[in-house]
Amino acid sequence: MFRENLVKDFFKRGIKFKGIERELKILKINKVISIVGPRRAGKTWYFYYLFQKVKKPMYISFEDIAFRYIEASEFFEVLKVFSEINYTPKTLFLDEIQNLKDWSTLVRSLYDRGFNIFLTGSSSKLLPKEISTELRGRTLTYRLLPFSFREFLRAKKYKAKPEIFEKKGELLKLLNEYLEFGGFPEVVLSETKEKILQEYSNEIFYRDFVERHKIRSLEFGRFLFEFCFQNFSKEISFKKIKNYFDKRVSDTTLYEYVEKLQDTLCVFFLEKHEKSIYLRKSWPKKIYVCDLGLSSILGFGENLGKRMENVVFLELLRKTNESPLMEIFYFKTKEDYEIDFLVKEGPRVKELIQVSYANSFDEIDHREIRALLHARDVFKKDKPKLLVITWDYEDEKQVSWFGKRGEIRFVPLWMWLLKLK
Repeated sequence: MFRENLVKDFFKRGIKFKGIERELKILKINKVISIVGPRRAGKTWYFYYLFQKVKKPMYISFEDIAFRYIEASEFFEVLKVFSEINYTPKTLFLDEIQNLKDWSTLVRSLYDRGFNIFLTGSSSKLLPKEISTELRGRTLTYRLLPFSFREFLRAKKYKAKPEIFEKKGELLKLLNEYLEFGGFPEVVLSETKEKILQEYSNEIFYRDFVERHKIRSLEFGRFLFEFCFQNFSKEISFKKIKNYFDKRVSDTTLYEYVEKLQDTLCVFFLEKHEKSIYLRKSWPKKIYVCDLGLSSILGFGENLGKRMENVVFLELLRKTNESPLMEIFYFKTKEDYEIDFLVKEGPRVKELIQVSYANSFDEIDHREIRALLHARDVFKKDKPKLLVITWDYEDEKQVSWFGKRGEIRFVPLWMWLLKLK
């Protein structure tokens, strides 16, 4: 139902952006741009930011009462009202598009008429794969995660140069806060972090997981949800999950719930690098989470090394927005040495990364060094770079182990996150 007075009121209020500039860069290409990500990551505010950067934009939130009950065919009346008040729009920002019945037909029609279109949808009602399916090749999807550490520092108004020794302590204190409470925008700027995170956790569990997917076994659903946030940065098998859960659960239910949990965009299962696609898709896998604050409120995961590893994973994941050929895996050699992250660019293994909570070379577990040298031999044709991300140890040296040699860079986490190395 089109209500002209409410629509006019919405447009007269205008859009005002208050916040920090997000780092997500959108390629200028003739496609519908879909922005996806976990709940509360800041997708609407990212639209507000983009609104300032394009010519003749129009923003609509389909959660606002002005548009809550309109039909897709009435949207052109909305365009007419906006044009009478402002100008004929060229770029459309359609927020919470899933609330509009037959939204995909409308978006395809607008696209075919030459509009530039940006859209988001709630992960509780519209999944990224559903957007791609409905728009049939007309869309590019970008993932927006909670704040990176760089964005976190800007939100905190941190401007000191960390290269200055006496300022490094302040920076490491902020890094510790980031590792504990994460980067959800509202949480970063709030004094009641735990309360907000608890509300987020409940929203994600009930709305994005239970309600969205009609989860039948609430008990097992809750167990699996909490299990993942308690066991981040760990290799997990289905057998291990079943062994932890005392009560009987079928393999079918387990596979089904794991798949649906990924759809919340809050839990990621990283594949092990294998030549065989069958082995690559099978288990075990490593668990990572979209934000460490959600793990903190469960009272688990105090291991700083594991928290560092999760943050590194999220930073690598952000890079895939700009490098579509980039893939991330973990890797195990024949000798069962594990590499935290194997980064591919197309067919080539570009980098092998270990993460270690270390302040000196002597504190680094020698197994991590051996793993890098063994893995480098496996992929020697690709000549991958070897990197160890540490807490606060920086160096670059030739390392040898029983005839295996390689140059390894050691870079502090803060330096790597700030792209200073």
